[in-house]
Amino acid sequence: MNTRKNSGAATTPVRRQGTTKRAASSGSASERRDHLVKLAADLFARKGFQATTVREIAEEAGILSGSLYHHFDSKETIVDEVLTTFLDDLVSRYRTVLDRRDDPRTTLSEMVRVAFGTLEPHRAAITVMQNDWNYLLSLPGDRFAYLVRTEEEVERMWVEQIERGQAIGQLRGDIDTKLTYRMVRDSVWVTVRWFRPGGRLNTAALADHYITVLLDGLATGERACPPTS
Repeated sequence: MNTRKNSGAATTPVRRQGTTKRAASSGSASERRDHLVKLAADLFARKGFQATTVREIAEEAGILSGSLYHHFDSKETIVDEVLTTFLDDLVSRYRTVLDRRDDPRTTLSEMVRVAFGTLEPHRAAITVMQNDWNYLLSLPGDRFAYLVRTEEEVERMWVEQIERGQAIGQLRGDIDTKLTYRMVRDSVWVTVRWFRPGGRLNTAALADHYITVLLDGLATGERACPPTS
């Protein structure tokens, strides 16, 4: 997984003759690249990665196909950037929540909020992962093997919190932890198909409602026991 690193150290720019124009040019190139990634991501989400051509991306950007290759060597490189940007952000946010070392119920609630909080900024990436996961993994080589590795890492994060909750009695002990995680995962990400920004509920309200259903359930009173034979 491509992780962008930043030391965070404050630096004072040193002005040298002739460097200002190059820096501005570099900034413009970076902004242009980001713009192309966003355009391509939206196309991938609408049409599917496999069906989208380099020519269509270039036409959407108003440039020639050859010009696109000044920024990216292939369509796969573009979707790679779309997906790693999303996954890096998601995993980083999860780790921040886990580092707080809250009780499992609180931690799981915050992880739900993190997941729903990615629906707007990473809408295209989430859609691509849902629609093109199997195709990307079927491509020659192991370029997209990080999708599986990251999914396994995220699953461990969730399962460990569910198991912690069971161990201290906050969560029911009669549920399958991996199955529970996968049901949560799928129900959260499928929201991207029907959620519309600017609607009656924003992502924070969606998360709160989901947490209520997930942790408090729908039924009132005592939990019904399954019928005995």
